[in-house]
Amino acid sequence: MFPLIAKESNVYIAEDLTSDIESLISNYPEDKVFLLSDEGAYAHCYQKIKDVKGLSKARTIIIPQGDHEKTLATTQKVWQFLSNHGADRKSLLVNLGGGMPCDLGGFAASAFKRGIHFVNIPTTLLAQVDASIGGKTGVNFEGFKNEIGIFGEASAVLIETSFLETLDQANLTSGFAEMVKHAFIYSPKTWDNLCAFDINNPDLTKLKKLVADSILIKHHFVQNDPTEQNIRKALNFGHTFGHAFESLAMKEGRPVLHGHAVGFGMVCELYLSHIRLGFPMDQVIEVSKKLNDLFGVFEFSTDHFELLYDLMCHDKKNEGNKINFTLLKAIGEIEINTTASKDEIFDALNFYLNRGGRD
Repeated sequence: MFPLIAKESNVYIAEDLTSDIESLISNYPEDKVFLLSDEGAYAHCYQKIKDVKGLSKARTIIIPQGDHEKTLATTQKVWQFLSNHGADRKSLLVNLGGGMPCDLGGFAASAFKRGIHFVNIPTTLLAQVDASIGGKTGVNFEGFKNEIGIFGEASAVLIETSFLETLDQANLTSGFAEMVKHAFIYSPKTWDNLCAFDINNPDLTKLKKLVADSILIKHHFVQNDPTEQNIRKALNFGHTFGHAFESLAMKEGRPVLHGHAVGFGMVCELYLSHIRLGFPMDQVIEVSKKLNDLFGVFEFSTDHFELLYDLMCHDKKNEGNKINFTLLKAIGEIEINTTASKDEIFDALNFYLNRGGRD
């Protein structure tokens, strides 16, 4: 096991999964180690770690699968389990799974007895390139994404790309969306590298290098702005529209994967970048077509515009009662704390519906 980036980030690439996990949990008594996973990750990924010394006898918390379970009610069940089974401030919670159990588990651990240690073992591409670094934990509340949460750094995050063999194509492309976002806010070369990679027939050896590059990009933005007061806001590109699409889909009982929602959102925010900052329109069309090919198209109508706008008004990134965007002058040239009028936001939604790179 070796650090992927600066040691203080606590993110490691696994060399030998079993021995690496044993090393991470060796300082905790067996009766103080807890494992949290959701039903899907436990069914598909637990076999890889079931014989790890110090973890094989861990008290295990299995939560239901799905973002709709990322709630305070589920968190309360985790707290109740920890309390009932003697967890104390010297306990360790190991979170195995995608972004949902890692986010929820990190939040539960950070709040339980004012904070116990936790280790994340992300098993999806989205969790590895997004939730693996930055210390954001939280749950959804009243239909709003990640409305309740705190910054809580994991004691360690262990990246093992062999877990990605268990992913279906939809979840693989969902994670790829965050890698695309990282490319857009970082450099044209990074975007070109991703365009050259076939995520529909992935070479996991080559993907491992791209995952490492993507995590390094996120670290670049997080290291000097851990609580998102300034440049870290660059990471929000695609998310203002994306979270609104995700919340709308959840409200209507047709949930979409987070990465796909971000992909939809990036199309809208590229258009907004054009009308606000002069991002070249021909490139908006070209890139939007690639995004649609990768992530599909979100179905909605003009009747949803007011609701989508209202959802954006509740986004936690907003300041001064204005919807806050991160937009692009060009690929790799970011502009944080950008605002837009309601008419401009509706224009972006109309662009998505009527063109958006689909022709």
